[in-house]
Amino acid sequence: MPISQDQARQVRDRLVQGRPTAEMVALLDATHADERPVPPRVPCLREWSADAHRKRVAFIQELGTEIPHLAGDAPHPDAGTLRGSIENFIGFAQVPVGLIGPLRVNGLHARGDFYVPLATSEGALVASHDRGAHLVTAAGGAICLTTSEHVQRAPAFVFESVTRAAYFAAWAVDQFEALQAIVAQTSNHGRLLELQTHIEGNQVYLIFAFHTGDAAGQNMVTFCTAAVCDDILARTPVQPRYWFLESNMSGDKKATALSFLQTRGRNVTAEARIPRALVEGILHTTPERMADYWRVSFVGGVRTGSIGVNGHIANGIAALFLACGQDVACVSEASVGVTRLEVTDEGDLYAAVSLPNLIVGSVGGGTRLPTAQECLRIMDCLGDGRASKLAEICAAVTLAGELSIVGALCAGDFARAHAALGRGAR
Repeated sequence: MPISQDQARQVRDRLVQGRPTAEMVALLDATHADERPVPPRVPCLREWSADAHRKRVAFIQELGTEIPHLAGDAPHPDAGTLRGSIENFIGFAQVPVGLIGPLRVNGLHARGDFYVPLATSEGALVASHDRGAHLVTAAGGAICLTTSEHVQRAPAFVFESVTRAAYFAAWAVDQFEALQAIVAQTSNHGRLLELQTHIEGNQVYLIFAFHTGDAAGQNMVTFCTAAVCDDILARTPVQPRYWFLESNMSGDKKATALSFLQTRGRNVTAEARIPRALVEGILHTTPERMADYWRVSFVGGVRTGSIGVNGHIANGIAALFLACGQDVACVSEASVGVTRLEVTDEGDLYAAVSLPNLIVGSVGGGTRLPTAQECLRIMDCLGDGRASKLAEICAAVTLAGELSIVGALCAGDFARAHAALGRGAR
């Protein structure tokens, strides 16, 4: 059976404290034995008629979520309600939203069978992720772990000489507790977790890492860092010649090796063990050939200097971000991940996806928009206490997408699928 809320909380605490136990491992392994019945798949797969659309809307409503804005039955929100989300407003860009599922997730925060909305204009993307979700669910689900959570901002200070820069850096490190207090006064949800210093000649880079609660947190860390820098400038024993609030070292909206190693946002891993019969029956290939493809693609990624190596993680993340009101530009760092495929001793397929830079939020930002709220409600991911749940669902979605695309490439279906469902279908 799935682990309980109390058991999941204990595991989360152990992970945060860096003290995993044998009991924790046993609890997580127990999720493999989950034998719950699988809910029905999304109705009218690969049908584009008005009647199929109505049936899918009714399906969501029967699950307990009203979606008038997604279905086109509600008017656009008043322009005044969009303040904080858009300037010089003229209208809405319409991106179609599809539904995949059920996708079974056995996570610390996300536990259950989920129907996931994905917004895209790329034909075959939703069908591919839906096939992957069907495969993962049939195999018992994806185990997902959120192991760390922090968002960075990195101001830079320029001094007359390297000696003054070094003096400032040493002083700043000693002020960590005082700076934590400033952050606590500035934000009700933000907490300063870490301070790193990097000296380059007469320049000092400070990298602040914050916990941002259930918000994606880019604005929160900006405001907190501004308050911290004001305090630093008021108390520093050596004044900089000039300084900048962001030095381009935080990894904000870009792929960086530092974030890949240390996490920006949420660090989430998803894994699944797929029985051979399911690989052969659903993907029409074998675990051995999928592992062969992974090795070839990994070398290809290394030779081209990729930060992380994966098939198309960005596809699933971008589609989920668009649907759920996330900062789409953060796909730049969120899609940096590693996919791994191996054949087990039993001849089955082991699959894992690691996402060290998953920037997501269940409150604030674009989550206030009507369609985003409806999409988040479909997954019960709207509001406080649900950001890590959303992150784990996102990781499971990317795992499903990776399995499906690799399966298509191994079975020779990749071009045919795009011809049938993509641009060629028109």
